[in-house]
Amino acid sequence: MFKKWTSVGAILAVLISSAVSLENGLARTPPMGWLAWERFRCNTDCKNDPDNCISENLFRTMADIVVSEGYANVGYEYINVDDCWLEKERNQYGELVPDRTRFPRGMKALSDYVHAKGLKFGIYEDFGNYTCAGYPGVIGNLQQDAETFASWDVDYVKLDGCYAHPSEMDRGYPEFGFYLNRTGRAMIYSCSWPVYQIYAGMAPNFTSIIQSCNMWRNFDDIQDSWASVESIIDYYGNNQDVIVPNAGPGHWNDPDMLIIGNFGLSYEQSKTQMAIWAILAAPLLMSVDLRTIRSEYKAILQNKKIISVDQDPLGIQGRRIYKHKGIEIWSRPITPLYQNYFSYAIAFVNRRTDGTPSDVAVTLKELGLSSPTGYRVEDLYEDVDYGVLSPQTKIKVKVNPSGVVILRADVQVDFDRRVSYYTTQRTPYNPLNQVFRIRNNGF
Repeated sequence: MFKKWTSVGAILAVLISSAVSLENGLARTPPMGWLAWERFRCNTDCKNDPDNCISENLFRTMADIVVSEGYANVGYEYINVDDCWLEKERNQYGELVPDRTRFPRGMKALSDYVHAKGLKFGIYEDFGNYTCAGYPGVIGNLQQDAETFASWDVDYVKLDGCYAHPSEMDRGYPEFGFYLNRTGRAMIYSCSWPVYQIYAGMAPNFTSIIQSCNMWRNFDDIQDSWASVESIIDYYGNNQDVIVPNAGPGHWNDPDMLIIGNFGLSYEQSKTQMAIWAILAAPLLMSVDLRTIRSEYKAILQNKKIISVDQDPLGIQGRRIYKHKGIEIWSRPITPLYQNYFSYAIAFVNRRTDGTPSDVAVTLKELGLSSPTGYRVEDLYEDVDYGVLSPQTKIKVKVNPSGVVILRADVQVDFDRRVSYYTTQRTPYNPLNQVFRIRNNGF
């Protein structure tokens, strides 16, 4: 049922494979925005559910709220359409056609509306005969569809992988990216290439993926549940040696949407998702009804200090450095740097379900924070400033069940006790030796 590659496509694939790494100047930090899928799915019943169906009205409304309710001010800028926006058939010229009833003014008009708000516009397609919901895919029309998106002034393209052979993705995804770039329109390219190959038992070629895509999915779709969030956290922790090295400015691992403010997460669990996504240098794509979100969840999504961690310009993805009896510690190197020492974001996660907060006590040095100049430590949810602490200082945090405490430790340029500290160090400290040191036992 899958269309075969033409000889021209095969030749183009060879040319693309010899091209230099993708450098479209985009996604220097993880993209932030709003995405329809997890919350609104493929609801096309605008007759009986006009406020929640996939339509131009929904996306215009969300664009309005992203601006008016302060989301844009903290960095959320993309309004992304997902599946189910299309007619079931292309037009007589082979072009993609938005659903004429639900998007009567067309995608260019919706894009213009989003841009007029100072935001950016994203769209969805699929590298296959069909999208996951059964609408036309891009196979056989890669160049034409890329040019169509450019003509609509699209800023972000997500390419799914349903109804496609995973073995053809190594050529097909780069080819579509080639056509996107050739349009001259700057478009973030979000790929589902790795996850479909992993499901098929293939080992993705992440060198090629990094060269072709700005971001990519490598695990299950998120669902509206804590179990789903936990499975993603576990996947990223258990496979971090493979996953982490692939992330950096312009190319990001995507653990999927933020479901904060929906139905499946408690307040504590929502704080945990936001904190871990920041540690993972993940794209922050909200999928929530912004019309009805409660204020405490809105505050989590708009936490500037945690967003600052996510958007750190170094672009180093964090790791799980400790896991023992339901307690995990995640660490991410961030700016500022002093000499050879990073600053860090540290997340303490309580995976226990015994109903009572857990105390975690550890020195900064045991976390790999050993700059003799010390660190200014701050709790990013509680807005508590602990002042400048030495590496020998033991900190103690109380973490609620399924909750998180996230600290920021900024390395200091000067610290009064640095001389006495130096005199006790017999071996010069190299921070890269202990960055992401894995701990399997208690501190």
